[in-house]
Amino acid sequence: MNPQIGSEIAMKASARAGANIAFVKYWGQADPELNLPLNNSLSMTLDNAFTLTTVEFLPGLAADVLRLNDEPAGAAATRRVMAQLDRLRALAAAQPAAGFGHNPALNPASWRARVESRNSFPTGAGIASSASGFAALTVAAAAGLGLDLTPAELSAMARLASGSACRSLHGGYVEWLAGTSHADSYAVQFAPPEHWRLVDAVAVVSGEAKEVPSEAGHRLASTSPFLAARLATVDGALAACRAAILARDLDALGEAAEADALSLHAVALTSRPSVWYWNCGTQAVVEAVRAWRRDGLPAYFTIDAGPNVHILTLPEHLPAVRARLGEIPAVKEVIVCGPGPGVTLLSEHLF
Repeated sequence: MNPQIGSEIAMKASARAGANIAFVKYWGQADPELNLPLNNSLSMTLDNAFTLTTVEFLPGLAADVLRLNDEPAGAAATRRVMAQLDRLRALAAAQPAAGFGHNPALNPASWRARVESRNSFPTGAGIASSASGFAALTVAAAAGLGLDLTPAELSAMARLASGSACRSLHGGYVEWLAGTSHADSYAVQFAPPEHWRLVDAVAVVSGEAKEVPSEAGHRLASTSPFLAARLATVDGALAACRAAILARDLDALGEAAEADALSLHAVALTSRPSVWYWNCGTQAVVEAVRAWRRDGLPAYFTIDAGPNVHILTLPEHLPAVRARLGEIPAVKEVIVCGPGPGVTLLSEHLF
């Protein structure tokens, strides 16, 4: 995907990016400044949990302005967006041949931006809103600045803002290669969306922003005595999940994904200070999924850094899963997703 639109530079651009659910997750960082993970990770980009973002660079703005879900964004979110825009502006400033000549006043690399972003799902609640948000922001801003970046370069740039955002650049089934530097830590697609119509039914038990952001949880991972044990199992989990996806084997994928999710939360729980992302609703859904499976309903859970539960199943079993989720009082909403596309530039804007 190339964010450059024709031969002209668009100072206003919009993009759509899906969130993603990791089957083998990353937790803890080899380099916090570059968001380099300790291990590779595998995910599926989601079709019905997505972010729409419009970015416009304007010469008269004194500072970047961010609105999130039709409200002025908080200070922390605005700082993260400004930092990502600064990274992209620095790239644009280093490419004077982009079409603006040598007059800085005509170059949006020196301008501030207006950003509008909307999520189709709860923000900051452990459904990878930062992944879809920063993937969409990175692609839209790069297009607005006229940057001509390869998919690997875009993925690496998105990673700087939010690690899992690098995976949302691609559709379908995706692997993030951990790498050892900025240039070689990016995501690649290893199976397209149409390869397997896996279902992810997201049981929303809380729409509130989590108390401990993922950024803070990553920093605390090294304080857990169980981090080394988790990392020792990752290569096996990656191999199992890759093979299961390619073979379209729900049972093999589900077993590996459940084990990986539980190991992540064990590390979070035993960090110092402890990080506990689950609530009573999380526990209720996990126990229900296990009971359904004993009754013969093929369904498996995985949980990112938040309380909401992703239930993996197949299309023919979705009606039963939805009906049973409706019987759990803690479940406020069910977002049904399948494998979705990578980031796309849009012709219509949010403003």
